[in-house]
Amino acid sequence: MNLSAFVNNVDLDVDWLGVREVRHESTVFGARDGKTDRYTHCVDQGWMVEVLVNGQFAAVATNTAHPDALKEAALKAKRIAEQATRHNLYAFDTSVRPPSQGTYMSSPSSVPGLKDLSDLLIQSSHDLKVDDCIISTMATGVVERIQTQLVSTSGAVIEQNINRFGLSLSATAQIDNEIQTRTNGGIFSQNADGLFDADYLKNQAWQIGSEAVELVKGEECPTGTFDVILTPDQLYLQIHESIGHPLELDRILGDERNYAGWSFVKPEDFGQLQYGSPLLNITFDPSLNGELASYAFDDLGNPAEQRYLIKDGLLVGGLGSLESQQRLNVPGVASARASSWNRLPIDRMANLNMEPGNTSIEDMIAQIDDGILMMTNKSWSIDDYRRKFQFGCEYGRRIQKGRLTHVVKNPNYRGITLPFWHKLKAVGDQNSFKVWGSLFCGKGEPNQLVAVGHATPACWFEGIDVFGGG
Repeated sequence: MNLSAFVNNVDLDVDWLGVREVRHESTVFGARDGKTDRYTHCVDQGWMVEVLVNGQFAAVATNTAHPDALKEAALKAKRIAEQATRHNLYAFDTSVRPPSQGTYMSSPSSVPGLKDLSDLLIQSSHDLKVDDCIISTMATGVVERIQTQLVSTSGAVIEQNINRFGLSLSATAQIDNEIQTRTNGGIFSQNADGLFDADYLKNQAWQIGSEAVELVKGEECPTGTFDVILTPDQLYLQIHESIGHPLELDRILGDERNYAGWSFVKPEDFGQLQYGSPLLNITFDPSLNGELASYAFDDLGNPAEQRYLIKDGLLVGGLGSLESQQRLNVPGVASARASSWNRLPIDRMANLNMEPGNTSIEDMIAQIDDGILMMTNKSWSIDDYRRKFQFGCEYGRRIQKGRLTHVVKNPNYRGITLPFWHKLKAVGDQNSFKVWGSLFCGKGEPNQLVAVGHATPACWFEGIDVFGGG
């Protein structure tokens, strides 16, 4: 359907009209214990028509690809906007729907065909069984292709084509009543180069399987106060939960309260609150090649660019739409995102990254007399103001007298957001900087799952409350 022709010719008395089209194709293949366990292929496509009438936005979605269906959706949206105007909280104008024009496309990536991908993952689930104590293995591959168009009467013409790829490996080991699972943490990216390479998969499977065996034979993590090094496959979730969600402007406004939905951050904190150590630098960066949530424009057409949210530990910006930025009068970024064509954009994270420092992970270890290195998230819990939290990790190693020593199982830590980030002692250099992400950031009612990217180096935190069990 020619969306520009529809938008330019529709006869409707509104102040502004926009149409967002989304086509989402996804394939998931899973193997368990050497056999096919799961295969799904889904295509979802539809259109969201949004209008502005007397300062009030309203939107209606349709899954019918015909101009008459779009016109009907637009008429319904107009009636909703007119009825809602009597109760609106804020009168908007077209400044929050910029006339952006441009395109974005993920870097080209080649992936195996379905048969080859299936064979590779079945083989990986075989390779994960490195010992007789491995009782279950899983290997899962994900391929997604998302095409979006946004056209509006203010002149916006945007086309974005995003590819996403995922690989999850898991091995579970059991000895007597002790059971431990080790995974690769789930690797998700817009770049599949090397992800499904046979040699890479074989090496990954051997490492994951071997570490599951180490864990099931390992000592329990000690309880006490220790210096802790968190590797990127754990730290990315710490950033997500204790920095990303608290900085979402709709939570600060009180609009969003689902899923531990409020925030301790206040509007007056921007430019004033020392969020963490001066070593803490957090950016919103939609431009990092291959990161899972890279894009050129958010779902309202706001151009995306790198911005500091926390600079030298000081809170300087939030995550939110142009509407939230205008209502709060605080700086934000291009992060209004919808999970699909039938959901309205809300304030979301995208790529939220910690900038690397200049300390190698070897230098961190060498300076720690008694500590613990923790890898790969296993569990998490955080209160609804995003203050108190605890995280469990899959794999730990003791650090004793400047050296990595034995493996510990069930390593956990807990803390309070601001004191925790003030305990940041050293930030890893570019060599430990890794890109991670998730397809499953949930928010909103009804729920919207979106992809988020987080890149971070390994970091050293001083004097953390650590405990075992789990």
